[in-house]
Amino acid sequence: MSMSDPLGDMLTRIRNATGRRKNTVSTPASKLRARVLDVLQSEGYIRGYSEVTYDDGKSELNIELKYSEGAPVIREMSRVSKPGRRVYVSVKSIPNVANGLGISILSTPKGVMADHEAREQNVGGEVLCRVF
Repeated sequence: MSMSDPLGDMLTRIRNATGRRKNTVSTPASKLRARVLDVLQSEGYIRGYSEVTYDDGKSELNIELKYSEGAPVIREMSRVSKPGRRVYVSVKSIPNVANGLGISILSTPKGVMADHEAREQNVGGEVLCRVF
């Protein structure tokens, strides 16, 4: 079955797993999902992830979730740009999340990166999601 929003599916799986206090969650692999997970890992929202390839050629990403004193590190995670409505921003209008405590993840011409990194490199792009 085809999926219309693979990134939204991954974010929902992470949200559901943190709500159930799971340690790991798996999702089908793709380059975009891996780049978003790289940003989440570098910003300290997840412990890490690994890619597992099966005999039939399909691969999955196993994501290790992070908890602080029993509470999930990811409090809120939402998709901004959806398949039906893409949201693009210039470098001057990149949104702040929770007064700078959270991050926006952007897809830019220089790759997928967090909002503060996009400001440093002076690039705008598509706002994929917000994490707090």
